[in-house]
Amino acid sequence: MSAKERSDLVLFLSGEGRDSRGRRLEDILSFTDKQLEAYHDFIQWLFPLDTPSAAVPGSPVLTAADIEAIRADQSCQTNLKRSAERMKRFYAENDHWLVPTNHNHLRITRIIRSLKQLVGREDAEKFFDLIMKRVRESGDRVSSTSQRYWRETLGES
Repeated sequence: MSAKERSDLVLFLSGEGRDSRGRRLEDILSFTDKQLEAYHDFIQWLFPLDTPSAAVPGSPVLTAADIEAIRADQSCQTNLKRSAERMKRFYAENDHWLVPTNHNHLRITRIIRSLKQLVGREDAEKFFDLIMKRVRESGDRVSSTSQRYWRETLGES
């Protein structure tokens, strides 16, 4: 598939394109933790889903062709894993999200779902395991509802 045939989302995840604000994947991966917390329009590009974002209208939505292209493209796979590592570091090094409700809980659900769909269950489980370890270490301050969504997204009861 040529670059002309790939969607903006696939080009972005491959490292060749830009998001709707003109940022490259590398720009977002180099955000400080403060920027990751403050900006709300990047997570849909790093971890796309096949359903529209309620939080950021106009965000990219995966098509069947996108899913196929992302699964087959080694650059996209590598960059999705790099994005997951960056977000793991963010959640490991920050505690502000370890409260009953927080917008990061929705991000976590998105990340787990996107990784599972685009990279595979093993990567989604690794992310989930880190999140649940942090939740346990916090004294289970995150709501049982958020924790249930994460388990259900991963496919556990």
